[in-house]
Amino acid sequence: MAKWKRKRKQAVLEMKEYNYFIFCEGEQTEPNYFKGFESNIENNPIYKDMVAVKVQGCGKETLRVVEDAQDFVQKNKIKNAKVFCVFDKDDFPAKDFNYAISCMEKLNKNKNDVIYHAAWSNQCIELWFLLHFSYYHSNNDRKQYFEALDNILRKRGLNKYKKNDDLIFDILYEHGNPKQAIIFAKKLMNEYSGTNYADMSPATKVYELVEELSKYLPEEMKIKF
Repeated sequence: MAKWKRKRKQAVLEMKEYNYFIFCEGEQTEPNYFKGFESNIENNPIYKDMVAVKVQGCGKETLRVVEDAQDFVQKNKIKNAKVFCVFDKDDFPAKDFNYAISCMEKLNKNKNDVIYHAAWSNQCIELWFLLHFSYYHSNNDRKQYFEALDNILRKRGLNKYKKNDDLIFDILYEHGNPKQAIIFAKKLMNEYSGTNYADMSPATKVYELVEELSKYLPEEMKIKF
């Protein structure tokens, strides 16, 4: 957070009509992906003066990501914004994972103009990446997700999948099917009910954030979402 703290004053001054603050559990993989949206929205003359997207990699566990987001909003008196926390289930205890999501739901009961969203993945965000290529519904561990994604990319003549790839947005956009990924993610979520999110595997709510951000992409890109 140190780097972003130095930019807090600037961030507040640059608040626009539509504001998105994205706090990611990882320091590179997730931020690299969402910064692809950020940069393309900034280059869109239609929305660049209306929409602000700020992406931060926290490098902290699930609950700390939510705490960082809440702390940022309170200390900077953020108004009129949507705050997304992006985190994975991985090997974190089920109670911590479920509690982090319920905390955000409780924050939204305050009836202010800052709305919190949990863009979680169970087990990991690589599930969201895989859905760009096929309907993946096997409840495997993250190593198997990596292997499946690696095989898919190699068959398309691309380099093997590696975490922290700063081209991940471009790879999924150019070689995958984002619109299909959204459909598949919703299909997975429809298979579950209740609030025991830790048992919803495989599943991901990352599509909700992608649907939000894709509205502001350039028209030639938007059609793929």
